[in-house]
Amino acid sequence: MTAVLTADAVTKQFAKDDEAIVALREFDLDIEEGSFVTLLGRSGCGKSTLLNMLAGLTAPSTGRVRYRDRTLSGPDTSIGYLTQHDTLMPGRDVLRNVEMPLEIKGVPAAERRRVAAELIERVGLGGFEKHYPRELSGGMRRRASLARMLAGAPETLLMDEPFGALDAQLRTELQEELLRLWQGSGQTVVFVTHDIEEALLLGDRVVVLGKLGRILLDRKIGLSRPRSADESRVDPEFVALHRELSASLKGDAS
Repeated sequence: MTAVLTADAVTKQFAKDDEAIVALREFDLDIEEGSFVTLLGRSGCGKSTLLNMLAGLTAPSTGRVRYRDRTLSGPDTSIGYLTQHDTLMPGRDVLRNVEMPLEIKGVPAAERRRVAAELIERVGLGGFEKHYPRELSGGMRRRASLARMLAGAPETLLMDEPFGALDAQLRTELQEELLRLWQGSGQTVVFVTHDIEEALLLGDRVVVLGKLGRILLDRKIGLSRPRSADESRVDPEFVALHRELSASLKGDAS
């Protein structure tokens, strides 16, 4: 398959108190078009730094990031990014928040309302179009953020632990919702997580990251879809993969 997003020997360092702090060192990664790749790693391994570079939000100190064989020098409308934190506009209701990417593109008002309303239904927020972010639960805000990202029709979706702050039941619901929206779309997804089960439930490839972004394991996941969290936990193949990923993370910590 064709690599749509590539990190070539990427190093990222930050200056802190006259000292250079290295977040990633000589990191290489190819993301195949149409794949769902989960990046799994402990806090501080450079996952979010990497995602910011893949989104074109920050430039590598050395090396380069390529999107469809051209160097990524800034944000690209073909790449959607859902961060850990809530970035909904507090002064806009759900409908107008979801419309934002279309508004920026200059899409006529009637068309952007139609597209936004359809996406709001797809993520399960029908009836909440006129609610403001402060009137929504955490899970509902995540759904609205997901709809807003999808409104721009990005070819590639970057997601930085988007469900990490939610309770287990709601996280499972949104994982299933995300997979339902992704399957058959042809979109490429790079999903960052520190949770082994989440990485296995979502990804068809799991890349385990260690210190400074060192790749500890790059594993294709052949589990059949759809994947149920309850059923997977007792699936021998799932359990064996969980142990393999866990051992990889533990090995880096020792």
